[in-house]
Amino acid sequence: MSEVALEKPESWLWHLLSFVLPSVALAGNVLGEWWVLSGVVLAFGIYPILDWLLGEDHHQREVRTNGTPFEVLLVLHSFLVLPLVVTVIWRGMEDGNAWTTWAAALSTGGAVGMSGIVVGHEMGHKKHKSARWYLGRMALYMSLYPHFTTEHNHNHHRLVGMAEDGASAPQGRGLWTQVAITIPQQFMSAWRTQAKLSKSVLHNSILHGLLIQFALITAIFHFAGMWGLGAFLFQATLAIFLLEYVNYIRHYGLERSEGERQTEMHSWQSKKRLSRWVLIELTLHPAHHLKASTPFWQLQPYENAPELPTGYFGLFWPSLIPPLWRRWMDPRIPV
Repeated sequence: MSEVALEKPESWLWHLLSFVLPSVALAGNVLGEWWVLSGVVLAFGIYPILDWLLGEDHHQREVRTNGTPFEVLLVLHSFLVLPLVVTVIWRGMEDGNAWTTWAAALSTGGAVGMSGIVVGHEMGHKKHKSARWYLGRMALYMSLYPHFTTEHNHNHHRLVGMAEDGASAPQGRGLWTQVAITIPQQFMSAWRTQAKLSKSVLHNSILHGLLIQFALITAIFHFAGMWGLGAFLFQATLAIFLLEYVNYIRHYGLERSEGERQTEMHSWQSKKRLSRWVLIELTLHPAHHLKASTPFWQLQPYENAPELPTGYFGLFWPSLIPPLWRRWMDPRIPV
């Protein structure tokens, strides 16, 4: 039997769509008034619909050999995070405790959750203390979640699907419960990990991260006042929530017993085009787990991996309603 001929990879230009949301949010922060809602409407209104309408890619494609455009894309996204955060703080200073401040923070949190945490995740897998690794750290500081790199790289990849992994949600657990459990659990796990790697408490990088975050918050309050700081904290909170939402949907119910080998069956994947393009292939998660060193632009879908019913944008609203989520997802969990 002859092998199926593989098609050429998609054009990298599709991934330029990933700049639409942060650009729209940035413009909304600057323009103010009703424009501050632009990012909210796009991320939480239009994108979930487009996730369905644009369908998914079923083609079998060759592995990319040239990743230069994608690596440049990552760097550009990391540079977008700072102006996003600066402009939302400015909006808080200008508008004070007004609906426009909080709407701008919602738009910014959605954009930072993508340009910041998603890119921070990818760059966290780069060479330790390289230039791109530091760019990823900067992006994570803008959402007050720098310990994510330690927890994700040292523990989540090793323990995925097991009870010890704070980022993996067992079947039946709702998103709100998961978020309340996973955030402190992952922080403490990262602290313990760095404590084992450090000569003393003073050398613990998680402590260093806390001190930097405290200094950052203090500086924002000093220069931007209460509402500037409030806008910053609000966008960071939403960005963190979106990260843990993503962790939730891509591991929900896929449990692994002690000693069981990790396979593509322990992560959900989605081939929906919009989520893949906008979230820089984050949806091909089984491939990332089975070889974390593979850059995102070389990830390939697994034929037998469990498939989400739609993309990451389309799953957001159902995940907020646990009974609906369980009715939709539980029958899809492999037995």
